[in-house]
Amino acid sequence: METLTALEPVLVAPDTFVLPAFLPVPGLGILPMHAFVVRAADPVLVDTGPAPLAGDFVDRLAKVLDPADLRYVWLTHGDPDHVGALGPVLQAAPRAQVVTTFIGMGKLALGPEPLPSERTLVVNPGQQLDLGDRALHALRPPVFDSAETVIAFDDRSRALFCADCFGTLLDAPHDDAAAMTSAERSRGMLTWASVDTPWLEYVSAEVLFGNLQRLRRLDPQWVLGSHLPPSRGLIGSLVRELGEAAGQKPFVGPDQAAMDAMAAQ
Repeated sequence: METLTALEPVLVAPDTFVLPAFLPVPGLGILPMHAFVVRAADPVLVDTGPAPLAGDFVDRLAKVLDPADLRYVWLTHGDPDHVGALGPVLQAAPRAQVVTTFIGMGKLALGPEPLPSERTLVVNPGQQLDLGDRALHALRPPVFDSAETVIAFDDRSRALFCADCFGTLLDAPHDDAAAMTSAERSRGMLTWASVDTPWLEYVSAEVLFGNLQRLRRLDPQWVLGSHLPPSRGLIGSLVRELGEAAGQKPFVGPDQAAMDAMAAQ
């Protein structure tokens, strides 16, 4: 695997599919870049994957759900690896509204194709989105890299869609976090946290663990992260492993001289 790769959709929880993708990150490992579909009474897509895969994203989505039936696109946040196929999705799903926050709506308005207000729906942490046969509860994540990030808890399947939180760099693609050892997950999770959330250097273990416990108390049966292999029954282990990131030094990449040397080789 040398380039960003998309795989076929897979059922990972009741009514819930992952649209998997993996990105090799030189020197660090392989980063999952997943989106998810919940086939609720009012179907919802959680994120739209990275832009380089936008060309066939709607085709992959259509293997799970007729895009015309899509009612909501829940954007956990506006980073390029989460909104890459938003344009094609909205063209194929004329009834769908984009669920975001006030800050997220502002960022989308600054993009090359600003969204009209009637296609956005503001849902803040502490509120919920009614999908007819269940609700998605909006939560502020304990670990994030963008101010508008809002994660979601499905109160019917008990799946937690946790965006970048619990993100893990892998040695090889995995379709199940339980197939990894705790040491493998911890190593990959701490590396990703040092890259994605450098501010954890200034956070105490007590504060981080306390915030992570909010997710543990939800007792999610599935943890479905954008950058984590789908996980069932592992919330306690994930909380413990990510809790080790408190106070760690942030990742510092190569400078220009090092980049030039690498290019020369």
